[in-house]
Amino acid sequence: MDELISSHGWLGSLGGLDALVFVGAFVLLLIIAGLAGRKESDTKDFFLGARRVPVIVATLSFVATEVSAVTITNVPGTGFTENLQYLQFFIGSAASKFFVAFLFLPVFYKHDCTSIYEFLKARFGSPTQYCGSIFFFITRLLASGARLYAACLAISWIMGWNLLAVLLLFTAVSIAFIAFGGIKAVVWTGAYQATVFYLAGGVVAAYIFLNITGGLGQVLEIAGQAGRLSVFKFDLQWNNPTSFWAGTFNAFFVGLAIFGTDQELVQRLLTVRTRRDSQKAIVSTIVAALPVVLMYLFIGTLMFVFFAQHPDASLPGAAKDIFPYYISHYLPAGLKGLVLAAIVLASIDSPLASLSASFVSDIYRPLIRRSGSDRHYLLISRLGVVFFGLVLSGVALACQGASNILWLAFQIISVTGGSLLGVFLLGLLTHRGDNKGNIVAMTATAVLMTVLLLVSSYGPIGLRHFLGLSAQAAPDGEPVLVPLAWSWIIVIGTVTTFALGYVWSLFSAPRKRKGLDYEEAY
Repeated sequence: MDELISSHGWLGSLGGLDALVFVGAFVLLLIIAGLAGRKESDTKDFFLGARRVPVIVATLSFVATEVSAVTITNVPGTGFTENLQYLQFFIGSAASKFFVAFLFLPVFYKHDCTSIYEFLKARFGSPTQYCGSIFFFITRLLASGARLYAACLAISWIMGWNLLAVLLLFTAVSIAFIAFGGIKAVVWTGAYQATVFYLAGGVVAAYIFLNITGGLGQVLEIAGQAGRLSVFKFDLQWNNPTSFWAGTFNAFFVGLAIFGTDQELVQRLLTVRTRRDSQKAIVSTIVAALPVVLMYLFIGTLMFVFFAQHPDASLPGAAKDIFPYYISHYLPAGLKGLVLAAIVLASIDSPLASLSASFVSDIYRPLIRRSGSDRHYLLISRLGVVFFGLVLSGVALACQGASNILWLAFQIISVTGGSLLGVFLLGLLTHRGDNKGNIVAMTATAVLMTVLLLVSSYGPIGLRHFLGLSAQAAPDGEPVLVPLAWSWIIVIGTVTTFALGYVWSLFSAPRKRKGLDYEEAY
């Protein structure tokens, strides 16, 4: 293990005060997890917290998961290298939460879902449920692997540790406390994590601002002249992923996909007592999440101005490395430990509880062992946490070649999220649908969207190189095969899945529709 740790030792570049702040924050996390996760007697406790979680706690936990390590470590880099146009994504994301609150949550509570894919079983049948759950596994493992990599990369910068050492350590911690405490440990520690995110972001932004010569006037002048204060980009370029139209539509559909059809986020909303409490929680996250996004995006703007006044600094080339570089080289004692604590807490907020919940509820219980005891299913749930934790760490290692983790996470969700969202909307908005047609539609759409992402990202030479068919790298500026921004992909994928599933059902043999009467859910 020694070769995995830098010559700085176990504390890396941290001083005594940093170590004290970091250890204190981490110990408090474990205490909260221990107190919240006691007396897990069955899977309803383990996965839903017996629906006794307060609304404010569910709201803050939702924000912690929505924000994640990608926001803390990569949004500042985006603000540094680009501008403030990422805020356009927040507009579409906020709008999607209202649709989730009043379209999705009522039916999840009506069917008393532990896994939201149980709704697909009630509406269409078991095959659609299994397919939906598998798509969740794929999407959540890939996207969360990117998030975990972002957090571990930042920690390795600050601590001076090898990336593999960081990844192994925090995967082990995540497995331990989630396997012990289930969703109650996740939700209560999530509320604590969100509080630390607010505190760390506000203090770091204030510190950088106070170290900029000329104050606010210089921030506005230097950042404005460099285009770093641009928020809206109203153009109709289909190949620009950060235009207002592409960004807002993408964020709206991604929001529907992750807030309404992703067990990772929805599971937090199902831990409160009633449907109305759940609706209050998700709508409240709009107000709760905006300050976090603003703070960390503006940290990037402030860093740009700071380094413009210090041109001799030797900056890393990739956006993902900018904020960790600033933390390790410029933050004072104590504050460095606080930011490290925020990143570490974000890396521990993993999807292991939701992955295990979906596996047990959607796959193991109906397909492998239908008549097990609560004790047996609780054991399988904990073993599932261990298994998915190991898979997640492998996915994180595979993300090392990405230069901007923020956009990578969005691209992953855009490719597969449309398949899942399309079939959910088919079940919610129509009386049509067929198991075979749903599976064909979801699978075909995922393949088509993968192809579309590749041809809209590479030219002919670059695509052959990416696929390993040629050793020749693409020349700089090679035009892509299809000039379409990746942010449109989830929009196209959702519409494609919905249309294919609907049309298939028109030609399939008629059958009695199962379960849900849409009006009855309200």
